[in-house]
Order: sequence, then C-alpha cells, then structure tokens
Amino acid sequence: MEMLDQCNQLVKCFRMVRDRFDESDIHNVRIRLIRSRNSGERQYDLPVMSEIAALIVGDFNIESSDRDIIVENRSLGLQRINGTHPSFMALQYPLLFPYGEDGYMLGIPYRNLNGSNSRKRESITMREYYAYRLQQRFHEGKTLLLGRRLFQQFIVDAYTSIEEERLQWVRFNQKKLRSELYFGLKDAVLRGDTDPITVGKRIVLPSSFTGSPRYMVQNYQDAMAICRWAGYPDLFLTFTCNPKWPEINHSLEFIEGLKYEDRPDIVARVFKIKLDELLHDLRHKSHFGRVIAIVYTIEFQKRGLPHAHILLFLDPKDKCPSPTDIDGIIMAEIPDPDEDPIANEAVKQFMMHGPCGSANPKSPCMMNGKCTKHFPKRFYEETTIDEEGFPVYRRRNDGKTIEKNGILLDNRYVVPYNVDLLVKYQSHLNYINKGSDRATVVVEENLPNIGSNGQQTDIVVDETKAYLDCRYISASESCWRIFEFPIQFRYPPVERLNFHLEDEHPIIYPENTSLDNVLNIPGIEETKFTEWMKTNEAFEDARELTYAEFPTKWVWHTNDKQWQRRKSKYCIGRVYYTHPSSGERFYLRMLLNIVKGPRNFKELRTINDVTYPTYKEACYALGLLDDDKEWHDSLIEASSWASGQQLRQLFVTMLLFCEVADPLSLWESNWKLITEDILNRQRRILQFQELILSDDQLRNYGLYEIEQILQQYGRSLRDYPQMPQPNMDLIQNGNRLIQEEMSYDVSSLKREHEILISGLNNEQRIIYNSIMEAVATERGGMFFVYGHGGTGKTYLYRTILSGIRSKGKIALAVASSGIAALLLPGGRTAHSRFHIPINVNDDSTCDIKQRTQAAELLSKTSIILWDEAPMAHRNCFEAVDRTLRDILQRGDFRQILPVVRKGRREDIVQSSISKSYLWNDCNVFKLQTNMRLLQNSMSGIETSSIKDFSEWILKIGNGELGEGDGDYNISIPSDLIIQPSENPMQDIIDNTYPGLENKYTDPSYLQDRAILAPTNEVVEELNDYVVSSLNGEVHEYLSSDSICKASSNVPNQDLLYTVEFLNTLRFPGLPNHKLTLKIGLPVMLLRNLNQNEGLCNGTRLIITRLATWVIEAEIITGTNIGKRVFIPRITLSPSDSKWPFVLKRRQFPISVCFAMTINKSQGQSLKHVGVYLPKPVFSDEIEKKSETKNIVYKEVFTHL
Repeated sequence: MEMLDQCNQLVKCFRMVRDRFDESDIHNVRIRLIRSRNSGERQYDLPVMSEIAALIVGDFNIESSDRDIIVENRSLGLQRINGTHPSFMALQYPLLFPYGEDGYMLGIPYRNLNGSNSRKRESITMREYYAYRLQQRFHEGKTLLLGRRLFQQFIVDAYTSIEEERLQWVRFNQKKLRSELYFGLKDAVLRGDTDPITVGKRIVLPSSFTGSPRYMVQNYQDAMAICRWAGYPDLFLTFTCNPKWPEINHSLEFIEGLKYEDRPDIVARVFKIKLDELLHDLRHKSHFGRVIAIVYTIEFQKRGLPHAHILLFLDPKDKCPSPTDIDGIIMAEIPDPDEDPIANEAVKQFMMHGPCGSANPKSPCMMNGKCTKHFPKRFYEETTIDEEGFPVYRRRNDGKTIEKNGILLDNRYVVPYNVDLLVKYQSHLNYINKGSDRATVVVEENLPNIGSNGQQTDIVVDETKAYLDCRYISASESCWRIFEFPIQFRYPPVERLNFHLEDEHPIIYPENTSLDNVLNIPGIEETKFTEWMKTNEAFEDARELTYAEFPTKWVWHTNDKQWQRRKSKYCIGRVYYTHPSSGERFYLRMLLNIVKGPRNFKELRTINDVTYPTYKEACYALGLLDDDKEWHDSLIEASSWASGQQLRQLFVTMLLFCEVADPLSLWESNWKLITEDILNRQRRILQFQELILSDDQLRNYGLYEIEQILQQYGRSLRDYPQMPQPNMDLIQNGNRLIQEEMSYDVSSLKREHEILISGLNNEQRIIYNSIMEAVATERGGMFFVYGHGGTGKTYLYRTILSGIRSKGKIALAVASSGIAALLLPGGRTAHSRFHIPINVNDDSTCDIKQRTQAAELLSKTSIILWDEAPMAHRNCFEAVDRTLRDILQRGDFRQILPVVRKGRREDIVQSSISKSYLWNDCNVFKLQTNMRLLQNSMSGIETSSIKDFSEWILKIGNGELGEGDGDYNISIPSDLIIQPSENPMQDIIDNTYPGLENKYTDPSYLQDRAILAPTNEVVEELNDYVVSSLNGEVHEYLSSDSICKASSNVPNQDLLYTVEFLNTLRFPGLPNHKLTLKIGLPVMLLRNLNQNEGLCNGTRLIITRLATWVIEAEIITGTNIGKRVFIPRITLSPSDSKWPFVLKRRQFPISVCFAMTINKSQGQSLKHVGVYLPKPVFSDEIEKKSETKNIVYKEVFTHL
C-alpha cells in the first residue's frame, strides 16, 4: 500500500470511496448459476471448471445500456465515466496498473514499424490496443501477465469494453445503418420488414457485428449453401484444445509459477495454430478422402478451453465408404499397449468416455439417470452401416481395458477416433451445433442470521430472487475475440448475391447531398445483379448458369463493377434470403435459383416462350407454388383427351391426395366437364335418345358417381362439409363393401375353378382340401402356406378364391404390398382393408368401429387370404387378431423380412410373424414342387438350366451354400456375371435392355425387364443415364415444396429452411424436386391412388402423354394391363424423416423405373433381370468381383 501511495495518483480516489461508505451501506449478494432442465439446451450447461466470466443480461444488442460508472467529485458532484477514459482500467485494476498509467484512449496514432502511416485510418482501435497489450515481450514489465484470475477478469472486461464501443459506433452511425437495414431485408432474421417507416427508423445490429442475429443467420445460410453444393456433410469432428501441448508448456516457462488457465491468451494462440495445421492436413493429406468443403465453428462451453466443431464434405468418389474403408480411418477400440503404446496412451488420455452411469451418476453427461451420449455402447464384432448411412463402429469384446478414475473401461466406452490425427495432435478429436454460451442465473440477497450456536450464517430470501437469462463470456472466448480469430470458417468461400426488382436497387447517400448530384454519380444504376444480366447478354457461355451458380465461373470486381472470368480458386454463390411476405421480391428470388442466363428482367419472367406479367405467375407456370388454381387447370387440361369417368376419378384423386383448399369452388367451376358424358350414358341405359336432363339432374348424377368412387376408399362426400350431397334416392341401399365382394360373376368363377382345380398337384390339393373343409365346417383356423418361388402359391390362392366366391361366399384377398395385391383377384393392401396403423406397436389396434360397413363385411367373410405375410410386422397380425380369427396366409421367409428402423438382427427376427403368439395356433403347409419346371414349352436343356439355377437360388435362400449361421461369402457362377469394362453402367443396360433405343416405347418389351440395385442413389444414377441416352422431347417438372405448419413449432422456419434447400431433399418413396420425363418412358407409381383401377404403390406404367398439370400413362403390370389412367400432381410427405419438420412436396407421384431398388422389386413379375452392384450390398462385405456376402437369418425358419 505504501508503494501505491507513492506511485499511484489514483489511490486517493479509492480512499475517498472507503470513507464515503460504511459497512451498513453495503448489500451482500451472490450470483448462482442454474442448470437447464432441458437436455437439449447445451448453451445453458454449467461450467465444469473454475474460471472468470462476464454475464451480460440478454446479450450484446443495440438497446443495451452502457456501463454506468459514476465518480463522486467533492466539488463537481456525480460524474459519469466513459469506458474510453484513459484511467478507466487503472481505476478498475489498481494492482495490475500500480503506477496508474493510462490505458486506451481515443486518438492513439496508428504507425507502421518504419514510423510511417500508410493507412487511411489515423488511429488504432480499442481491439488493436488490447491485442497489443496481451503480448509477452522481453523488455516490458510482466505485472499484467502475472495477474492470474485478475488477469482473466481484465481480459473479459477488455473484450466487453470493445463490444460496447462497437455498439456505440452503431448507434452514432444510424444514417449509414439505415441503408444497411435496407440490404438486411435480404436476410431478415425474424420477420419480413414490410413497413418502410419502421425500417427507416429502426437501428439493428448489422451482419458485420460478430455474434449478432444477422451475423448468425448469414453464416448459417452460407453453410447451407455449401450443403446444397457439396451435399450432406460426411464427417463431424470435434477438435478440443489440450492444455498439455508442449507449445503451451514452453510458453508458460517464461514466467514461473503460472498454469495454462492463467494465460488464456497463450491457449487461444496455440489452439489457432493447431487448428490451422489440422485443416491443412484434412484438405491436403486426405486422411478421410479428398475434402472439397469445410465448415467449422469455435465454441467454449464453459470448460476453459476452446474447441472446434468441424464439418467435412468429401468428394463424391470418397462418399459412402464401405465398412472396410471406415475401419481404415476410424476406430472405436483400445489399441494394443504392446504393439502401439503411443496410441494406447493417447486413447487413454483423450478418447475414453466417462466413467458415467451407476459408477459416476454425477457425470456431466448424465440426465435422468442415463448417459446423454448413450454410453456404454454395445459390443460389435464388425463395423456396419445402418439404414440411414451412419456407421456402427466395430467394438469387439477383446478383453482390453483402461482404468480411469479407478474404474475399468472397455471398448464400449471408446469415443471414435482417427489414430494418425490423435497421435499427432494429442487431443480429443470427436458434433454439437449451438449458439453463444449462455447461463441462467439467480441473484440472491444474503441476510445475516444468528444460528443456535451463536455463529452468523447466511439465509436466502426467496422474495429477492431475480432470474436472469445472460450471455456467458469467458476469458478464453474473450482472448479469441480480441485477437480477431474467426468464430466461423467456410471453404470454399460463399459469394453473397444481392438482387432487386427493376429500378428498385438501394442507393446510399448522405442526407445533405442533393438528389441531382446523387443521380449523376457514375455507375449509380449498375449493381451486381444488373451486371450479371449484362454479362449473360455479352457472353453465350455465361447463359448456361443460374445466378447462384454464376460465381463458380465468374468473379465480381466491386471497384470496377464488373463480372470477369474466374481464373483460379473456387467460389459458390448464394442469393440473399427474402421473406415470403415481401411479395414479388420473394418470387423473383425463386426464379433466380432456376432460370439460367436471362439477359433482362423480362426474360426472367419468360417460361416456355410465354412472358408472364408478374414473377408470381412465372413461378406458378413452373409449378413452384401451392395454389388451388392448379387443380382447375388440371381438370381443364385433361378434359380435352379424358373421358367423363376419368375426369371424375381425377377429381376424387384431388380430393383425397391434393389438399384442395376449396373443394366446392373446384366442383362449381368444373362440374360441366366432369358430367359431360352422363347424358349420353343415361340415354344408352334407358334407350331413350331424346332424354333431356336439367343442370340440377346432371349435377346430382355427377355427385352420385363421385360418391361411389369415394366409397371405394372408405370415404364419402360427407367428409367434405363444403361439398353438396347427392340425392339419396339415386344411391343404392345396403353395404357397398359387401355388394362389391358379392358382385363377382358366379358362373364364370365356377368354370374358372373347375379348370384350376384340375391342375393342382398333390401338395396343393392337400392344402386346398384342408382350407375348404375349414371354411365349409366353419371351424376356422389360421394357416400358413410356405414355399419358395415357383411352387405354385399364387395358383393355389386363385383356386381357393374362385372356389369360395363361386359358392356365393366372401373371400377377402390382401397383401403386404400394393404390387402383390394386384396379382390377386380383388386384392387390396392389408393396411387399407383392415385400417392398420402405419406405425404399429404391441398395443396397436385396427381402426374398425362396430356397426360400420367394414365391421359388417368382416363378420360375413368366410376367409381372408394374406399374401407376403413374412414382410409384415407381427404387430400387424396381432392388431388384426382382435377383429378376426380365421385367416390364411402365405409367403416365403427367404424374401425380405419386416423393416425395423435401426433394428439389428435380433430385432428384425423378433418382428417376424413366426415369433408372434399367433404362430402357436397356426397350421403350416409346405409347397416344395417347382411348378415352373413342369411347363411343357421348355426344352430339356432349358429345363435342366433353370432347375440348376432354381436349386442354387433355393440354397442361397436357405443359407446352405456355406458354413456358419447364414453369414458368409458365396461365389457367383461366371455365366451370371457380366465381364467388367470401362463403362459397367452401359454394360448392365445393354444386357438387360438390348436394343433399347428402338424398343423402349413397347409395353411388352418393358414389362418383363428391370435392373435391380441396392440403393436409391444408384437407381437414380442408372435411370438418369438411360433417360439422357434416349431420343425424345424432354419435359421437366419441378415440385412445390413447403414445410407442414402443423408439424413444427420451430420459429423462423422459413428462414432456416429456404425453398431451394427443401428442393434438394430426397426421401425414399418420394419423387425428387425435378422430374425429367419423356413420352414412352416406364415409370413406377409411388402411392396407392386407386387399387380397384390397379394404381398401387409399385405399379409400373408407360407414359403416353405429358401435359403441364396431368400425365397420361398406360398400366403394364398387375391385373389392369393396358388401361390408361391420368395422374395429377399430389401432395406427398415422407412417412419417416430425420428432419425436425414434415416436408410437403406437390409433385407427380412417379419415378422412372428402368432400374429399381431390390426392395421395390418384391412382387414384380420379371423375366429379364440385371443386378447392378457398384458397391457391396451388405455393409460389412469385402468387395470382390465374383463374390458377394449372403446373410440369412435362419432363426425365422424355426418351427416351420
């Protein structure tokens, strides 16, 4: 204190404060951090180590108050001290500045090392000043650096002062920021700013302010632009700072006695160096393959050390690695300490999770008694890839353990790692995306309390609590920000592209400038957007790119206001976001992501040689908008070549699948088209050519026909309150479902039955007699017919159905898939017939209420025949069991088993019907004779060849070609393998579709052929290749994509998930955003539209006509071959999605089907099949040209 009295002129200020206050004037308070109860709010995690941090109530924002520092002067009274006062830090930290020396002040001159000032700016900024002070120099005092926790506080204080000074600049430059806000409308953060008065007066934090809402949104959308360009990220890495790095320890040696937490400046600088080196390794040394894009964000998470979350995007050639590839780059096992002691020690230090669970219930990862990271994992003998493409790493139970905190941990606790990077960087290398660190705090007043022992204690008074949501700023983060290290990083860079309506681009000018002078500024009318169109006009090749694609080939020079050809590096573009409420600007933006090479604003609105008056109408013409007008146009378009019955079916399809907003308006506007054929039909029925029907009668007949079609779906016009009801006198009384099942031609069925029964073999006849006896005696029962392909299951079922129906009884035919249902007379899918829920569980029930038509139908049914039973989950049968007891099922357990999401072998086996409690009461019959080999039309050589092939296939299905439990490699006969060439895709097409270019419009040629592939990606690649090689006019159809408002409560979802991002999403069972079609192409239906008409999920058709809103196609599979149908765009959503929202896609429910997935081929009748396997089918398969892995779950054969 004596030294301070002698050397520090500011000490007397502190003494005066001491005299000003006595102890009774001081209120003791404490701040307590509150842990969030929501496990997903990682921003609110509690600190895991002791550190100094600042708590900013709310966050830095434009409305925040400045620091309120007041000095009481004896003569001048109260004075407020500004944060830029030279003595500010000396007054705040007298021990760090014992001489009371001046700190930062405005006007410190900026000088280069040579003493000259080559910069326009004359003085240094506050950030530059503090970055200078946080350096260790040999000839300077070290008092500041020796401050330990006080030094941490100084760093935090310095950073918050810097942010406050930046906010002050924002406030005092409001006029400039108004124009910034005008540009900011392109990336509105919370809502569309449509009120120009409000816009002109609001002060906002610009996107250049690090950490501001606009900054976060801009960087998020830049990252999403990279995702749209490079695809989904392939790898997520977390790189954490290691305080034991030798570089940190070496720097600490310059001042004895300090620890790493005392020098956050050193930690930040070393981590930045290591991070840059890691990125260099990832990009240039190909540890995981060729990296084409990187995105990272820096976080601190109240742990005292920075860490980086890194997204890696790999080259398409390195995507989808096999399990063998994964094992070569990522491990999740403890290395052998004898073979690789360095790696073993690194895993021990950095990559062992926990301990947690019962051994350490207070571990930070624990929530509600469970580990939020799902440790311990399960043991796995080999790496596999789940159905969503995520790896399940190999974790063998090999006995290796590592002791951590006195507890032995095995491979189940290993965090996946790359051994080369782990050993080199000696750091935790392992994804969580979050915003700035935050904390919930409570401020409590501590009042003295005298306990029973006479000692003073503190009690907490609840009434004085103030819960606050605060921004948490640590010393580590403060150093990072003071050194101006990036919080976000992107590679390749993203060019942000502004746009505007014609003659509505923003102009920035000082308020005191005359408008004449402003308008005379050279180039005032030129913008990045208008110059893009001028470049399109000047260069033909520039017209091949959209606005967003333009920066990949061209560079914008701001000073010259010109686009010039790109000579080096790479860049991608992103069109600024605008809110849907901004009207024409929103529709203009949609067009800019699609239209290529417009030379002026007019060409942007020109679609298919038609110029539309507004951008909205141009978007509608492209099919980008959800609007009831589409349904009106569809009916009008189809009416020129569709019959009245087809139009009525089209109208019903719209009611059922298109989410028509105003059905009554659709009916009132088009009822004449829909009923155009009714008058002539009634004249033929009544044989009265002079018959005249009034408009009311025609409308009534039309409504009656529509009601009849709706009832086929179990629906009625009564389900649409707006729609008028037909006159009930026209509607037949009785149960329509029963009438439909009793409407078969009995005489014809008797003749068919006599022919079929004569062709039964001994095995089939035994089963037939048993079934017919159970029906005749009404004793009921459950039966299962088991047989491989070619043993006559379908023939037997047709015999049973015709026999029962010919006696006037009801036999219901259902199947697990739509395509299989089409192979049965009167077949329906089991889900639609029994109203089985889509997602079933052990407690699921069928939605069939008592005294309904469906319930009455089931009560009068003699038998139910269920095809492809092994494909359905056992819960489906158990749900139906509550309603009925008499059921006949058939199938082959060698086929595809029920799909269990993320289920492993035991889960899939357990879901099979053979594991249901119903199986104990099931009578199992086996068919073993291959009826196809008994056909007389084949020669002896053909019969022998097919017999050998069928026996080989049967052994594969039974798992009899190798040793073990049905998990081994098998050799494929050489005569079945196409010899590889430079273009294997062309080879498989030529072998499966010989002469395709001349025959692809022939239904008989296409209906028996298909190429099978394991994944949707490969199927799409094959189909695109075939379509591009065929002649014919190309028609492109774009979907209208949106988010179901009822499915997500995510705020600002229009901003987070832009339309162009939704367009890139692909889901199994959904058409893509862009369909490229030609007349004559085979397509597959992706939804059950009308099973009575043969339109089921999996039905194959040939396109016969392509219009704007309707497609005409001819059915080539099932029981309705040759029938022409009309398909509109419908609204589809994925049945299951990993996204936090439900996508609504309005598109034609079809996909090109020269190739199809192996799953989709189930139930298809094909004679010429090519199997294309560019990669192994099974995730753990070793890639060999003549071998493939055969996996058979033999457990399902038990009790057969």
